[in-house]
Amino acid sequence: MRILISLLLGTASLLSPIAAYAGSHDVEATIAAVNVDAMSLMLDDGKTYTVPDEFNFEGLEKGQKVIVFYTEVDGKRVIDDLEVVQ
Repeated sequence: MRILISLLLGTASLLSPIAAYAGSHDVEATIAAVNVDAMSLMLDDGKTYTVPDEFNFEGLEKGQKVIVFYTEVDGKRVIDDLEVVQ
């Protein structure tokens, strides 16, 4: 019985990170426009990505290649994380 419980707990712990990222997506693209007033970025894929209130636009500019991790909320793409590609 202990072995069965251990196996179930082990399996659950391995699969829990997958459930957390199930709603998250990522895209690698180039910044087409930075709109600080609208709190958004437009990428060269033609999509606009909304950023959270505490987002820091410092160092981001048109033409930079980035990887954007986002979640779709009410039909909007909201950035969870952003990484500049060197």
